[in-house]
Amino acid sequence: MEIATKATSNTSTPKIQKVPIKKIIKYMVIILVSLMMVLPFVWMLSASLKAESEIFGFPIKWIPETFHWSNYKDVWTKVPFHLYYLNTLKIAVLTTILIVINSSLAGYAFAKIKFPESNRLFFIYVATMMIPYQVMMIPQFMLMKEIGLVNSHWALILLGSFNPFGVFLFRQFFLSIPDELLEAARIDGLSEFGIYWKIMMPLSKPAIATLVIFSFMHSWNDFLGPLIYLTSDNLYTLQLGIQHFITEYNTEYALLMAAAVSAIIPTIIVYFLAQDHFIEGVANTGIK
Repeated sequence: MEIATKATSNTSTPKIQKVPIKKIIKYMVIILVSLMMVLPFVWMLSASLKAESEIFGFPIKWIPETFHWSNYKDVWTKVPFHLYYLNTLKIAVLTTILIVINSSLAGYAFAKIKFPESNRLFFIYVATMMIPYQVMMIPQFMLMKEIGLVNSHWALILLGSFNPFGVFLFRQFFLSIPDELLEAARIDGLSEFGIYWKIMMPLSKPAIATLVIFSFMHSWNDFLGPLIYLTSDNLYTLQLGIQHFITEYNTEYALLMAAAVSAIIPTIIVYFLAQDHFIEGVANTGIK
């Protein structure tokens, strides 16, 4: 009876597992880095609701004593902020749609259509990612000027619609799809474009979501491109329109932070809508 009681008591007590010190340190580093990345956004949100005199006070008051919601109202009324918003949305959406179409078509050709020197052409095309934008900036501007697209949104849309990274992303994803599936479709009489549109694209939602997030965020946050090609105020994007709050003698930091908070909302929405497919797409990009 005593032996049975001891055995029962031993099995009933839960074993306390020791957490390795390395694991604790790893999570502490992750939390610290995460806080360092989040704090500037928290400060920006806090500053957007403060009076101008309170923004740079020390120690920092993360929660304002009085919430100045009028800062957001002034942002939308002092300058044509809604026009800058619509211009940026137009450029970002059209660029994203075109880059998904172009990259998926090129990725399908490089991955599933056999033609001479396909691998070498793909390598040369992807190698253009190594060329700094500053090297191509002047030739691209001269080309757009000859076409007559300077001071037009179409210059930004056309230049942003072709991206070697998008082609690389789709090619790597298409390589993970079995060739037997395509051969069966060809036997059934489906054309190459039909295979691309009816089979490959529905299976490529992770790759599409990944490229949509990268492309939309790049177009939305682009400052140098609009600065080069746009000269009329009614064509300005958000990144140029925000500069109205920075003058030669004064900077309205409260309005600047309110404008910045308003500007990042669409990118956050796009990311949260596509985050599941985005993570899957990044994970599967390198799998053949």
